[in-house]
Amino acid sequence: MGREPLFADRREAGRALAERLSAFARRRPVILALPRGGVPVAFEVARALEAPLDLLIVRKIGLPGHEEYGIGAVVDGASPQVVMNDDLVARLRPDLDAVRRTIQREMQEIERRRSVYLAGREPIDLAGRVVIIVDDGIATGGTVRAALKAVRKNDPDALILAVPLAPPDMIIELTRDCDLFVHLEAPHPFDAVGAHYRDFRQVGDEEVIALLDEAKQFAPDALAAS
Repeated sequence: MGREPLFADRREAGRALAERLSAFARRRPVILALPRGGVPVAFEVARALEAPLDLLIVRKIGLPGHEEYGIGAVVDGASPQVVMNDDLVARLRPDLDAVRRTIQREMQEIERRRSVYLAGREPIDLAGRVVIIVDDGIATGGTVRAALKAVRKNDPDALILAVPLAPPDMIIELTRDCDLFVHLEAPHPFDAVGAHYRDFRQVGDEEVIALLDEAKQFAPDALAAS
């Protein structure tokens, strides 16, 4: 018999996560969602903390021929970053030309998403702010690790990673990359992130845009129109 899901959906998980983060409300945090699945979770956190909500667009670099197996990630920004898992690359020895094509393709997808989600809006300045990165869960950790590295270069006052669930080994590893790692559950065996949600339907572009628009009500320094 299968286990009962831990969360009904991402919005429920976000409300539970917000309770754990409530003490940060008075520190004027910025909430960064990893789209698309992290946006409904982060929306509930931003609403509860009355904090601005922004996006951090990160794309996984998949192993050529086995694209679901992440060997790195691309992070957008003024100077896009490529973060590779050097141990995996050395062990798996992927076709480097194929990897470069994957990176180019993911950069194009980052540009598409930024145009769709953030057209006419300026990203929030993270310097000196408490930054809370939110996703709907962590599996291999490559995408989140790249996100943490990118945000750290923006000189935040504190860098917090907050997710509803993560594997126990990832909690140990990623705690080293942030100032605080907040999680609700660490199931073992972990399986896939979606296995722990009753409703894990794909989050569409329209939902992301609608949540970002609604989130502008939460804080005066939310994403500003240009």
